[in-house]
Amino acid sequence: MMGTEAEEGRKTTGGSLKKGSGLLMMISVIGFVFFLTVVAWINWPKTRIAPEPLSAEQHSLINRIPGNSDAIIYLGMKEIRRSRFWQEVLPDSLKTIPLFQPPGKLNLLLKAASVNPATDIDALLMSFRRQGYRDQNFLAVANGPVAGKISDRLLKRSGTAISLKGYACYRLDSTLWLSRSAPDEIILAGSQAMLEGFLAPSGSFFQRDSLAVAMMQKAVYKSHLWFALPSAAWTSSALESLTSQNSDVNSLGNLNRIQHLALSVRFNEGIEAESEWVYGTRRAAWFASTFLWGALKLSGLSEERSTPEIRNLLERIRIQQNLESVIIHTKLPLEIFTRQKEER
Repeated sequence: MMGTEAEEGRKTTGGSLKKGSGLLMMISVIGFVFFLTVVAWINWPKTRIAPEPLSAEQHSLINRIPGNSDAIIYLGMKEIRRSRFWQEVLPDSLKTIPLFQPPGKLNLLLKAASVNPATDIDALLMSFRRQGYRDQNFLAVANGPVAGKISDRLLKRSGTAISLKGYACYRLDSTLWLSRSAPDEIILAGSQAMLEGFLAPSGSFFQRDSLAVAMMQKAVYKSHLWFALPSAAWTSSALESLTSQNSDVNSLGNLNRIQHLALSVRFNEGIEAESEWVYGTRRAAWFASTFLWGALKLSGLSEERSTPEIRNLLERIRIQQNLESVIIHTKLPLEIFTRQKEER
């Protein structure tokens, strides 16, 4: 009798974990462990790709940028044209398409000089700085054949020539100034102050604008295309552009709290790109990475909304929260593009 009662007691005790207070305790323990795991993951610094250093030429140009910068963009067209992606994948018809369509007098000047940015620019560095509530001031430094095509004779015919800091400068209108600081280098600026500040720099940009410098360090690939956006306003606009074609992603409110952004692309063996989105807190970054990961997975699972090619590309995107940042990385090998080219 006593053995039977003990056995029944053990059964009762063992079964209590499956119902009543025992079940509640088990759920609480699992929830607490999950919470600790999430907290540990949020605060755990993950390994990241070591960023490439700036070249000596890039460092010299950036160091001369006047004031602070809301956005810095670099395009290395000469290096891109040397890449296998450009030479083996990109059709000839796309290699000569102009990279951008500038407005106003600059567009007329480029047409008069028969300049094609895609073939006549070897490197382009641009800096933007907010002036007032809406106006954006800019500075652009272009290297390559473009500097020779835009001759002094053409500039004199298009604008007013003056001397600034010992350099011959040309005022095309109130928002466009040009000068040549080297035979193969031409400078465009949105104001006289921006042009003068570059021609005769005061202090070092790397010491003056620590936030922009920090975001440049987050751009992994430095040779082909990268941009750093320390300004929250620029970052918000860029994010809207990146997600404008995906309503599921664009509707996630947490993504709009991004403060700073960096993106870089390399074209050597296919396309390799990484973007880092910086948030105010680690928790905000974790929620953003979770929502973005879920949205991409749902898009990849939907056969009605995504073609097999799109799903293949989505599977190659890696999203990771790293402290206050969301890091998005993708690597698309050359074979993907050559296979699609052969199938066509």
